[in-house]
Formats: sequence, C-alpha cells, structure tokens
Amino acid sequence: MTRLRACCFGLSIALVILAIASDGPVQAQDTTNFPVLGEVLRFDSDFDKLIPKDAKLEVIAAGFQWTEGPVWVPKSKQESGYLLFSDIPRNSVFKWVEGEGASLYLKPSGYTGVSDYGSEPGCNGLLLDAAGQLVSCEHGDRRVSVMTHGGGKRTLVDNYRGKRFNSPNDAVFHSNGDLYFTDPPYGLPNQYDDPRRELDFCGVYRLSKDGELTLLTDQMTRPNGIGLSPNEKTLYVAQSDPDAAIWKAFPLKSDGSLGDGRTIHDATKDVGSLPGLPDGMAVDKDGNIFATGPGGVYVFSPDERLLGRISTGERTANCTFGGDDDSVLFLAADMYLCRIQTSTTGIRR
Repeated sequence: MTRLRACCFGLSIALVILAIASDGPVQAQDTTNFPVLGEVLRFDSDFDKLIPKDAKLEVIAAGFQWTEGPVWVPKSKQESGYLLFSDIPRNSVFKWVEGEGASLYLKPSGYTGVSDYGSEPGCNGLLLDAAGQLVSCEHGDRRVSVMTHGGGKRTLVDNYRGKRFNSPNDAVFHSNGDLYFTDPPYGLPNQYDDPRRELDFCGVYRLSKDGELTLLTDQMTRPNGIGLSPNEKTLYVAQSDPDAAIWKAFPLKSDGSLGDGRTIHDATKDVGSLPGLPDGMAVDKDGNIFATGPGGVYVFSPDERLLGRISTGERTANCTFGGDDDSVLFLAADMYLCRIQTSTTGIRR
C-alpha cells in the first residue's frame, strides 16, 4: 500500500483534497467534481438493489494519516448536517460539510497526557447518544467518553473491575440506551505486548444505561467493529486478527447477554493479497451489513450471503450511513474520506 496514490488523480483532486500539513485551518471545498477511487464488485444480483450500477466511490477529502470512526450529525435548526471522523495519529477529529470541505473540529481527541503515546493516540469510533452528544472510543485515555452539550467531556467508563481498558475501539447503542463496545489493543503504543496493559484479554462489553459494565465475551482475539441488526436480536462483531479475519454474529438475549456466536464470513485467505482487515461496519434498515475488510467494504445480506464488495484498493477502516436521508455511505479509507450513493438507508443509533 502507498500513501502517494493521490497524485494519480491529477489536478482535479488538488481542488477537493485537504492538503493538511498541519492541524490548522484547511482549504474550503471548491468543487463538486470529485475524483473517484476503486471499483464496485458485484457477486450477487441482490447487490444491485443496494448499490446503483452507475454508483461511483468519490474521494471527498484526503491528506490525512489514518481516518476512522465516521458519524453523521443530522441537520438541526442551527446548521446543516455534517460528518465527523477521527484521524487517530493526529489525535484529532475533523468535520466535513458539503460545499465547505473539512476542518479541524477537536484536538486532542483521545489522549490528553503530556508524554508521547505512540502512533495512534487519538479517538477511534464515534457515535451519538440519544441526546445527540458525541460519544468517543478513546485510545490514549483508554476510555469511552461523552462530550456534553456544554462542550466538556466526561468519562462513561474506563476500566473493568479496576483494570484499565486496552484501547476502546468501536461502539453501538441499543435502543434501550445500553452501549456495546470492543476493546482491542491497537491504541497502546506497543499494542498486545505493551507493558501498560492491565487486562490479559480483549473484550466485548455492555455498559448499561444505569452505568453497570458487563464483560460479554473474552474469546475474540481482536474484537473491532460492532453493529446491531434492525430488530436488535443479533450483535455483529468484526475480528481484525490476520490469522482469523472473521465476522461473527451473536444472538442477543433479552437480558443483554450473548448467546453462542457463529461466523458470518472468513476472509483470512485474502489477508496479505488485499489491503486491510475486518474493521468497522454499518447496518441498513433491512439488515444488510456493510463491513470493512480486506480490499474494501463487504456487503452481506440479512441471511449473511456475500453480495458484493466496494473495492477501495486501500486499507478501509470504517463506514457509516449519512446525508439528509441516510442513503449515502461514507468510508474512512487510509488517508481518504470517501462516499458512495446507495439505494438503501442506514439506521441511526
């Protein structure tokens, strides 16, 4: 993989891409003629119902170090809708607005210490709570936090039985207010072998609305992206282990605990030949799963058939639905922020 591919887009990309040499103000978007990236691979005719045949993957911003955690903030009386996304190495969150481009929204985003904290100190997964407040999975501060409407942050949870988390990665809200999240070691400076580790496993957790934390499973080696089916009876978890690059589905019991998981898809054979690993995901209103993995975004039907892949040619970290009608799929792919128009709509959680 190379970080120099932007040059192949020619002059058009210079107008749309952020040339972020620092964390200061960025240039405004002054074009709607976006360059395109990758290709759409169709494996099943049902895929055509989700992604139009003429759909293109547009690069709407670039020049970042490692994009992650996109979340769409719906329009309000005060402002139009916009996208927030993480740049983990820069310890920053950026804001993208149609017609304006991207600008720095928050720094620091995931590490507030004073010493160096490795290559991925910032926040990862972002989502909104029922009150519209920004919830962050923070690497460096090893916690899940919420930014209050007043602008300050408070910790939702930062430890399991007195031992600090590894580095919370991704999360999803249940409609009852419970928060499900994953805790792999990627945010630690030396990852799995870091001496700062206090837990000897990587967990999937549930934080209840009243603040009770429950370990749901410690049997996934690298739990990463996480999502819920529309009826909230199934929890999906990606495992970004190159030796077992899989997506699993767990029955979600009425008490919030998990039943025995099953593997939806195993992409281990593609690791190395295609860039990336199973990572973030988004679920649409009908239960189709859009899951980043080796080569781009894998799209699975509700009955877990692989329908197609949005092939970015880059390590693709995460995706989310957004836009005014939630029909646009936004992708965080290495140095790029991309989007593609779909024929479906996502679920706001």
